[in-house]
Amino acid sequence: MSTDRFADYGRPRKVDGGLRARSARGAIGRSWWSRRFLEVLESFALGTRLTRGRSYARAGQVLRLDIAPGRVTAQVQGSRPRPYEVSIALAAFPAALWTRIEDELAGQAFFSARLLAGDLPDELEELFVAAGAPLFPAAVDELTQRCNCPDFAVPCKHLAATFYLLAEAFDADPFELLHWRGRSRADLLDRLRARRAEATGTAVPPGPSRPDAVPSVVDAVDVLPPVGAARALAGLAATPLAEAADRFWAAPVPLPDRPPRLATGPDLLLRQLGPPAPAIGGPGLLERLRRAYRAFGPG
Repeated sequence: MSTDRFADYGRPRKVDGGLRARSARGAIGRSWWSRRFLEVLESFALGTRLTRGRSYARAGQVLRLDIAPGRVTAQVQGSRPRPYEVSIALAAFPAALWTRIEDELAGQAFFSARLLAGDLPDELEELFVAAGAPLFPAAVDELTQRCNCPDFAVPCKHLAATFYLLAEAFDADPFELLHWRGRSRADLLDRLRARRAEATGTAVPPGPSRPDAVPSVVDAVDVLPPVGAARALAGLAATPLAEAADRFWAAPVPLPDRPPRLATGPDLLLRQLGPPAPAIGGPGLLERLRRAYRAFGPG
């Protein structure tokens, strides 16, 4: 194809306030989820094409990135005055499939506790694969990539930059990967709390007060039955603060006496060190240190 089509287009226009990749050099993606996502894309023979958009991602050419169930949309500033419109579609899981996955997650305390604590464990990918719902695409044709730029390559620079920023979005919040597949963080955690509460016969604990709040470990503990020390302490009455304040800084048991201390003079340490090298003063340094220790040491 002739390059005359792109003769009128030069360097991309500079952007103020664009989304800039956090990594200034080297590989992009720090978490397991982002690295896995980029590895999948590279397995589709997109690796060399992706590198075309790395400089765009690091220069802040991506103006906007939105993740919704089944579709990622972005605006990327190129050499034209009007930003290019980018979309990357990946089919969201149907509701019935998500229900089955949520039942699997709620049935395993490990996954429930980690998810409700705001963590996406690496082992989660295996659970999704076993449920017939792999989180990552198995072939490149599962991704529908569109950009309204004149470049015929897929992915073009603008799509590639979007992929890199999407990987970093998974760094910041791996739940965005589940959101892309059809279930937001808030919806997923609310459903897990309800299922755990139903399984344990307890009331559904309240979720985070803000929609974007990260659940704490307390959210996970509230829906799980007490185990270990928590079970042993569950029946004990709480001690009023007024009764415990005066003992707060006291040791629970008497502290042992200090062990005897061996008193030694500075000469012993200096003899153990050996003569200093000439480069740092030689034997003269040893004598100066000996006089200094005697002057500043205990009389």
